[in-house]
Amino acid sequence: MLAQKKVYLAVALAGALVFGFIATSVISYFLASESVNDHIAEETLPLTSDNIYSEIEQDLLRSVLISSLMAHDTLLRDWTLDGEADPEKIVRYLREIQNKYDTTTAFYVSEKTRNYYHANGILKQVSADDAQDAWYFRARQLKTPYEINVDTDTADPSRLTIFLNYRVTDYQDRFIGVTGIGLSVDSVAKLIASYQTRYAREIYLTDREGRVTLRGPRFEGAENLRERAGMSQIATTILATPSASVSYENGAGRRVYVNSRLIPEFDWYLIVEQAQSSAEARVLGALLLNIGIAIAIAALVGAIGWVAVRNYQASLEQMAGTDPLTGCTTRRVFEAIFDQSRKNALRSHSPLSLLAIDIDHFKQINDEYGHAAGDLVLYTLADTCRTHLRDTDTLCRWGGDEFLILLGDCSLPNALRVADAIRAAVASRAIRPGTETVECTISVGAAEYEPGEELRSLVARADLAMYTAKREGRDQVAQA
Repeated sequence: MLAQKKVYLAVALAGALVFGFIATSVISYFLASESVNDHIAEETLPLTSDNIYSEIEQDLLRSVLISSLMAHDTLLRDWTLDGEADPEKIVRYLREIQNKYDTTTAFYVSEKTRNYYHANGILKQVSADDAQDAWYFRARQLKTPYEINVDTDTADPSRLTIFLNYRVTDYQDRFIGVTGIGLSVDSVAKLIASYQTRYAREIYLTDREGRVTLRGPRFEGAENLRERAGMSQIATTILATPSASVSYENGAGRRVYVNSRLIPEFDWYLIVEQAQSSAEARVLGALLLNIGIAIAIAALVGAIGWVAVRNYQASLEQMAGTDPLTGCTTRRVFEAIFDQSRKNALRSHSPLSLLAIDIDHFKQINDEYGHAAGDLVLYTLADTCRTHLRDTDTLCRWGGDEFLILLGDCSLPNALRVADAIRAAVASRAIRPGTETVECTISVGAAEYEPGEELRSLVARADLAMYTAKREGRDQVAQA
């Protein structure tokens, strides 16, 4: 009878898989043969994104390199360290930077004097009380060398500018100021517009929060990914990963494909969108159909497999279970955990310790207060132990009123401190199964694992130490 069932299972699984493969292959063949030419011509969004990413890096990374050169220029650092004696010297330097690299602005703010040096002279002194100067005090606290922000130009408040704020440090790496350059937002927007014309895609950049930072003149819709029609559900996916290929349905009911990738140098995301074409719709239809068949096959195989493995479920639960009263690891599972912990300790040359805990006069508690009180004592002990253990430690109910604790990466002196903390906590904790209060103490033995030692030997040494603690008056900790 059992053999016959196995035959039925094998035939059913094989038949389902064969049917699925044949159906998927036939459907994919007819649809792919019809749309392959259009697909090759139009399904190039990831490649387009890579090309645009490379061009943006080439165009905008130049600004980072210029700011980096300024921040590490010995002329700028030495002039600052020498007391900023000749302001005209640094003004000429900034003017040369601005003219040579054709930037909108070039600046330097000194930490010592708070002077804002510009190609046109000293514009102002930055102040923590001025909201327009918040960028400088934010840059002071940066953990990275630079930041990019879009703000009004101090030299021309009517002009919106992309600033590269680069921290300047002295030769002992102490902060002495912020320097950098600015690019006109309009010029960068024209650059993006040229990309859009060349690649026939919607292209824009966002910050980590999804706010659109740079866009072309034909950009339409909300300027936040989470507020754009259809994108609210995929915005988190885009902003949570360095690169993503997703799609959404826009307000007009058209499928739009999105390819995003993080530009680390600017901490911005490049977003490239392409609306669905007729060929893409056919390919998508084939994909959805294949997925539907795959799901159906998976469901069928899963149902058949469930029947096959159901008989093993009971035995697996017994092996993997926990103690129902205390929630502690069972003895069988603890043995497996110890085996793995021992290997980890040997591989990393780290200590491994074991605590053996026994409740003092537990039989007397059961006799005097009843088994319900004894169960509460066991539960309370386990709960108290957990409050003093790490997530990586293992608490096991070894048998009766004896518990074991396995402490990974823990030497014997540290294990003794943990043991004494648990002992003191148990002794001070009031246990009230009813109107009466049960006083409970424990005796603890501690032992450190020795290379090559088996669990049985380690437990025996910890038990021996625990019995020593009992002989010496209970409510104590002893070491092996």
